[in-house]
Amino acid sequence: MAERTIRGEARPTVPSTTWLEHDDGSRRLVLAGLLAEVSSQALQGDSLGDTLQRITDCLARELPVAIASIILLDEAGTHFSKEVWSGELNLELPSGLPWPIEIGAAGRVVRTGQPQLISDVSADPDYVAGNEAVRSEYLVPIRHRERLHGVLNLESTQADFFSAEVRAVFDAIAAQIAGAIHLARIVHELEQANRRLRQLSLSDGLTGVANRRCFDAQLAEEWQRHLARGQPLALLLVDVDGFKPLNDAAGHLRGDECLREVARQCVAAAPQPEATVARIGGDEFALLLPACDLGAALACAERLRGAVAANVFAQPPLPQLTRLSVSIGVAANPTTRAESAQALVEAADRALYMAKAAGRNCVRGCDGSGRDAAGSKSATACCNASSLLG
Repeated sequence: MAERTIRGEARPTVPSTTWLEHDDGSRRLVLAGLLAEVSSQALQGDSLGDTLQRITDCLARELPVAIASIILLDEAGTHFSKEVWSGELNLELPSGLPWPIEIGAAGRVVRTGQPQLISDVSADPDYVAGNEAVRSEYLVPIRHRERLHGVLNLESTQADFFSAEVRAVFDAIAAQIAGAIHLARIVHELEQANRRLRQLSLSDGLTGVANRRCFDAQLAEEWQRHLARGQPLALLLVDVDGFKPLNDAAGHLRGDECLREVARQCVAAAPQPEATVARIGGDEFALLLPACDLGAALACAERLRGAVAANVFAQPPLPQLTRLSVSIGVAANPTTRAESAQALVEAADRALYMAKAAGRNCVRGCDGSGRDAAGSKSATACCNASSLLG
C-alpha cells in the first residue's frame, strides 16, 4: 500500500464479482463505460474533495480493485498531504503523516515521474503494506502539463489484474483527474481574485478604510436593520480642520500621511466590530455605529477628537504644525428622529457644520427637538456634546 494521509474512514464498496466472468469484449465495454463515468464526474464542478471521492468510489465499485485512492502532494511537492480513497479492505497504516516523497511506491512515482506496476507487492522494496490481502499495485502520476499534483493508486487482490489494457484506462483516468484538479485550482484562484477585487472596490486606496461606495451600501443595510429591529443607529461625520491649506503648504505626500493618521484614529475609536469606518470625501470620514444611541455616539466622538488632538507628529508636516484637529457632527436615531438614511446623513452634516462654525476641534450632536416658527418640526436642532452628555 502506498503512503497515505487518511482523509477519513474508507467508504465500503461492493467489489466487482463479474470481472472474471467477462470475456475480453465485455471487459472493454466495462472499461469504456468506466472512463466515460469518470470523465463525467471530473467535470461536475463540485468541491474537489467530493469530485475525487466519487471517482475513487466508482473505481472500487466497478473493478476488482481492493483499494482505489488519489494521493495529493503539498504545494512544495515534497510530501503527500491528502488522500481520498475507497475500497473493500481495512488498512493498517503507520502514523506520522504527511509522508515525504522519499518513502514508498507512490514516492517512487513522484521521484521518477513514471507509472509503477508492482505485480508482486511482497517483492517490492518500496511497497508500504496496508493489508496483507493485496497482491498487486498500479500507480500513475497525476500530472497537468509540467505540474505533478499527486498519484492515482490502485491495489488488487489479484496478481494479474493490471493488464496493459487496464493500465491504459487508468492512465487516461489519471489525466482526467489531473484536469479536474487543475480546473478546481483555477476556480479557487478566480474566487480569491474576485474576493480581492471586491475588497479593493470597497476600500479606500489611500487609508485602507471603507470607501464611499461601501459606506453607502452599509448605511442602507444598517438603516433597514434599524427599522426592523428598532435598535439605535448613530452616524459620525468627521472633518479634518484646515486640511486644504495644510495640503497645499506641506505637499500631497505629507497631506496623505495626515489622512492615514486620522483614519487610524477613527478605526481605534470605533466602539464595536460592527462599526463601519469610511473615507467619504477628500478629508471627510464617517463612522456608522449600529446599536449605538446618541449619548454613546457623542462619547465616541469626544474620544476620537481628543485622540487626534493629542497625537503629536514625530515628523510634523509643517514646522508650526505638530498636531491635527477634527470637527465632528453626530446624529443618532431614535433621538435625532431622522425619517430616512439620507435624513440621518443630513442631520450629522448639519451638526458638523455647527462644529466648524463653533471654532473647530469640537463635537456637535443633533437631538431633534427644534421647531420652526409655524410650530411644525424643524429638520434637527444641534447642540454641543457636553450638554447632551450631561
